[in-house]
Amino acid sequence: MGFLCRIFAEIIFMTVFSKIIAGQIPSYKIAESEKFIAFMDIEPLVTGHVLVVPKTEVDKLFDVPDDYLAEMLIFAKPIAHAIEKAFHCNRCGISVIGLEVPHAHMHLVPINSSSDLNFTRPKLTCSAEDLKKAQEKILAKL
Repeated sequence: MGFLCRIFAEIIFMTVFSKIIAGQIPSYKIAESEKFIAFMDIEPLVTGHVLVVPKTEVDKLFDVPDDYLAEMLIFAKPIAHAIEKAFHCNRCGISVIGLEVPHAHMHLVPINSSSDLNFTRPKLTCSAEDLKKAQEKILAKL
């Protein structure tokens, strides 16, 4: 009974990101490796906003093991370049807030000014079609 209770507790307390990683929740995937996954943010700041998430469930980014932390930026680099090519922007900004979901992650956002990374402003409401189009634009540039 203890084993089943532990499994049940893990399923209940999994973050939304862990559920995406496990395939329990669909996502608009951009890239995946053994250690990381990148997918479209469903409530983006701007079109083209991507989340990069370690598959290890750790709450705070700076609690992620050192080797993962270094590899996370290397994993994100080609995605950032693809975002810059896919959307009209000066660069791909990166932000780590970590308050929305208790699972370490970084935001890759096409930006033209620093105000484009203001997480206090309203998020976009995107349809499934909007997210799919943004995903396809990024994938075409990877």
